[in-house]
Amino acid sequence: MADGINGEEDQARWLREADRGELLGWLAENAPGLDLRRVRQILLNPFTDHEVLAVLLAVPHLVKSPEVRKALVAHPRTPEAAALGLVGTLFWHDLLDLAADLRVPPAVRHAAERYLIERLVGLTEGERVTLARRASTAVLTRLRLDPSPRVIAAMLENGRLTEGQLLPMLASDSTPPEVLALVAGSRWGLRYEVKVALARNRRTPVVTVLMILPHLRESDLRVVMADPRLAMPVRHAARQRLFSRD
Repeated sequence: MADGINGEEDQARWLREADRGELLGWLAENAPGLDLRRVRQILLNPFTDHEVLAVLLAVPHLVKSPEVRKALVAHPRTPEAAALGLVGTLFWHDLLDLAADLRVPPAVRHAAERYLIERLVGLTEGERVTLARRASTAVLTRLRLDPSPRVIAAMLENGRLTEGQLLPMLASDSTPPEVLALVAGSRWGLRYEVKVALARNRRTPVVTVLMILPHLRESDLRVVMADPRLAMPVRHAARQRLFSRD
């Protein structure tokens, strides 16, 4: 048994390698005194199943620990009801880790995303910047509405961001001009559909649109030229571009 093994390293190895029966027998005697270090070793054991995890979940001082709660929620064999009951008690950065971890069961990942979205309003700008760089697709759908250019700049670096998520933001009259200019200057600004959306948004800075117009097709230039919502310099430049092509 683990208590009879000399040295912390030997005990840690035993906890990782003991079979299910040995683990349950050891936990029957030692569960009340468990600490985070030992819990982590038990969670690495391939024989740890729902019954072993149920013992851990029943130890009051363990579930009071944020680190233990996160580890238990993330474990693929933790009973789903127990994991879902704990996920809402985690810190936002733990929720971010869970939502991005494909090893976590889908129902738990989706719950982590929901709690993250609910907590966006309470996060600082710096926290939202950190979140935007790593957020999952569902969270990005809400983050794209953030008024902070710093948050949007971080979101544009996120590999999970799609053009389909970005285009509604570019078409919105509520998107700040500085955010639209930021998108135009990013790698996304090289995409044709993004160029069109920026050119057709009346809040996109005129200087930004004038740099985009030479890259538009004739059909899109005609739409810009005829749109009464757009600034006169933009419509005039689109007309001149069409005439020069003719």
